[in-house]
Amino acid sequence: MAEPHIVSVDEIREAAERIRGVATRTPLLRWDDTTWLKPESLQPIGAFKMRGAYNKIASLSEAERARGVVTYSSGNHAQAVARAARLLGATAVICMPRDAPRIKIEGVERDGAEIQFTGMDSEERHALALRLVEERGLVMVEPYDDPAIIAGQGTCGLEIVEDLPEVTSVVVPVSGGGLSSGVATAVKALAPSARVIGVEPELAADAKESLESGRLVTWTAEQTGRTMADGLRTNSLGPLPFEHLRRFMDEIVTVSEEQMADAIRQLARRARLVVEPSGAASMAAHLSGAAARTDADDARVIVISGGNIDPELFQRLLAG
Repeated sequence: MAEPHIVSVDEIREAAERIRGVATRTPLLRWDDTTWLKPESLQPIGAFKMRGAYNKIASLSEAERARGVVTYSSGNHAQAVARAARLLGATAVICMPRDAPRIKIEGVERDGAEIQFTGMDSEERHALALRLVEERGLVMVEPYDDPAIIAGQGTCGLEIVEDLPEVTSVVVPVSGGGLSSGVATAVKALAPSARVIGVEPELAADAKESLESGRLVTWTAEQTGRTMADGLRTNSLGPLPFEHLRRFMDEIVTVSEEQMADAIRQLARRARLVVEPSGAASMAAHLSGAAARTDADDARVIVISGGNIDPELFQRLLAG
């Protein structure tokens, strides 16, 4: 069996050059004396996914881009692929669940991508995308299980260490594993002593179970669909992210729905940030103590992965 392709820091640096001027180099916002926020909610499409999607599509040959691209996503990767494809002159087809937040569907529509709706199960979306590759010759842009995607998302970790060389812990949400594996790879390469802590909802904790058991575990769509964090509802880690996380992530913790709701409220009131539940998971782990600090002087960065929250849900959570 071939060895997995473990992304190098050089590949992440190459991705940083490729996405320069397209993805935003988000700032580190001070939360308190020893804590900073990395607000990926300020990206052009409202989430970190722009980094990986643009890096992947820009890496394709002209002939490949001319065929058009396809992906499967509950929303943020969908928007990123639609935007990156438009900027690079490629057509895009997006396979999305029917219950995707309206704000994310509208984002895809604004960039002119074709949407094919499916059920809630991510495997159903994946199967449809694979069928479109066969039937229409489209090029697949995987949401997370691809070295170019991991390298693109890893630019978030690269920026963290460049902007805060003394960083000692990074807290990052985990879904399919593209962001968390990219960030962990970059951080461990550039600040080896820093701890990388992943976060999942209690109701969609397949990655925690996978890493603790040492094998890939799959949860059903019915299980993961219980969490309001739609961006963290993947049924399983991708095989390639799993290999990265086994090497580079120190710990993975879980948070409750109420802890994510509280994090959304605090980020809105104290940091003036609009954050979706998936993006608030890492902050929830920090505020609740689930992501324990090693000491009081721990220089911590919390990755806020996205801000595409349904306005009605946001209003309801703020009122709570």
